[in-house]
Amino acid sequence: MDSRQFIRYLEAKKTVDDRALNRTVWQTMLATLPPQSAETPLRVLEIGGGIGTMVERMAAWGAVTHAAYTLVDAEAANIAAAQRRLAEFGRTNIALELVTDDLFAYCARAAGYKNWNLLVAHAVLDLLDVPTALPQLLACLTDGGVFYFTINFDGATIFEPVIDPALDAQIEQLYHRSMDARMTNGKPSGDSQAGRHLIHQLSAAGTTVLAAGSSDWVVFAGKDGYSADEAFFLHTIIDMIYAELKGCAKLDAVQFAQWIETRRRQIDNGELVYIAHQLDVVGRK
Repeated sequence: MDSRQFIRYLEAKKTVDDRALNRTVWQTMLATLPPQSAETPLRVLEIGGGIGTMVERMAAWGAVTHAAYTLVDAEAANIAAAQRRLAEFGRTNIALELVTDDLFAYCARAAGYKNWNLLVAHAVLDLLDVPTALPQLLACLTDGGVFYFTINFDGATIFEPVIDPALDAQIEQLYHRSMDARMTNGKPSGDSQAGRHLIHQLSAAGTTVLAAGSSDWVVFAGKDGYSADEAFFLHTIIDMIYAELKGCAKLDAVQFAQWIETRRRQIDNGELVYIAHQLDVVGRK
């Protein structure tokens, strides 16, 4: 998908994420953060920060009041969109630094001389090889620093109503396998059960997990249709599945094309219900 479509997807996803984020994990994160003031601002690093929706949420929901907040994303178009969205932050007590860079390259340079109090990864870790990534990411945190890792996919993609039980199950299984097989720059970069694996992986990395809980996406139409721009969000999810599985030798091409068109029509008619199971985790280095 092109950058404009992806940016709109990230914008549309914000209301879905707002509902999904686990409130117990959020409250634990709030209670664990050090005090913030103009003299001692919270130092925050967000990796894979996209267009800045988590920055907005952190400020609006009261997690960040006085902070030096660094957001890193590999896509220049995302950072440009974040600059537009977050322009008003120049009049707040939150000093923003928006960086276009590979997150590993940035963390490698920053580790050892730039220590953050809070490390945020929102809907990112399931796109990485977590055992390899965690030591590099956690090296950026000061001792006792807090990590807040949210919307980590955990092995369930559900569409209702069912079209064909066997076909629906096959598409879900193949879609998840494509996550497990994903490679980026010749390295593994995905896990369809990232959420459930994360707690053990964090413990193995020497951290203390303080809270974890489900953060499922649940999208359906009410009497006035889907909320906000969530119909576009759903269309993008279907587009992603199509892009990943088109040409798959294990799927009948005609059946799969019909399944995709039926799901698109259900969205247009306000009939599709979509659920994705995910987990949030907070803890301390």
